[in-house]
Amino acid sequence: AVLKKRLVKLVVNFLFYFRTDEAEPIGALLLEHCKITKEEENVFSISFIEEPERKYCFECASEEQCQEWIEALKRASYEFMRRSLIFYRNEIQKMTGKDPLEQFGISEEARFQLGTPKQ
Repeated sequence: AVLKKRLVKLVVNFLFYFRTDEAEPIGALLLEHCKITKEEENVFSISFIEEPERKYCFECASEEQCQEWIEALKRASYEFMRRSLIFYRNEIQKMTGKDPLEQFGISEEARFQLGTPKQ
């Protein structure tokens, strides 16, 4: 394993990485179908379902910073955002009796809807 110092930037569900002396990213990881694992006190890793043998390790300045990164990365995937949208949509609908997305033309049959179909 080769250790390299990189700067990283999380943008929605992409983790861009940069050389410390360059402004343009040298690569990006799409944070979908991945597993975020705490390896050591201030080290975490990202591995992907399609390539479980390949692991990207990141060392942080502190354990607190490591935990913040882990939480942010876990919330960055489309799947997490989808589940959150469904949960909050259902909670708002329970409280108000109205579908909060109806005003945007998103029907009950929308692709991200979970649960049993209404008949």
